[in-house]
Amino acid sequence: MTARGALETRKPRRRTHAERTSETRARIMSAVVESIAELGFKRSTAAEIARRAGITWGAVQHHFGGKDGILVAVLEDSFTRFAERLIDIDVDGVPLERRVALFVERAWQHFASPDFRSTFEILQHYAADSASEGQRAMLASWNRVWSRIFDDAHLSLTRRAALQHFTISFLVGRASLVRFKPVPARVLDAQLELLAETLVRELRPERSAR
Repeated sequence: MTARGALETRKPRRRTHAERTSETRARIMSAVVESIAELGFKRSTAAEIARRAGITWGAVQHHFGGKDGILVAVLEDSFTRFAERLIDIDVDGVPLERRVALFVERAWQHFASPDFRSTFEILQHYAADSASEGQRAMLASWNRVWSRIFDDAHLSLTRRAALQHFTISFLVGRASLVRFKPVPARVLDAQLELLAETLVRELRPERSAR
């Protein structure tokens, strides 16, 4: 047998247990995100999640311990995805205007995605204690990204928190409205441009030093 023939008949590599587990968990979380984005939180039942994931509910419980465990995992995954969208924004020697433009663009991509729609529904309908914990985790993730990209903005803690909450409120509100009523691209672009202009004005060193 030639070397080529040997390669053609070689059996594919078997996935490890860790790889199979990771793939199954990812499939379950994807099922949760898709279900909540399409049907809403209340209609995303255990049976619906299992059906979309293509496994039994018992298998879901094996990986996450139940619906609460899945929801926490989905929230954590969403925060990770948000950070990943912005992790490659270069900050060294990059003008503030450019950093803000990239930040607004990438942040909006996340807030307009099914990932965030599901995250928002979970935070709205989840048990009060868990929702509060999720909100704190979201703000912590947001703050880490913000600190890296705008590390030269010396705002007071109060002003910084206000600006961050303003930005989050804008993006959440915009994402919610877009779901119910289509917004012309030119209008959306103008709104995001207005947000960027506000951030540039507030984050300028001469302004933030006040």
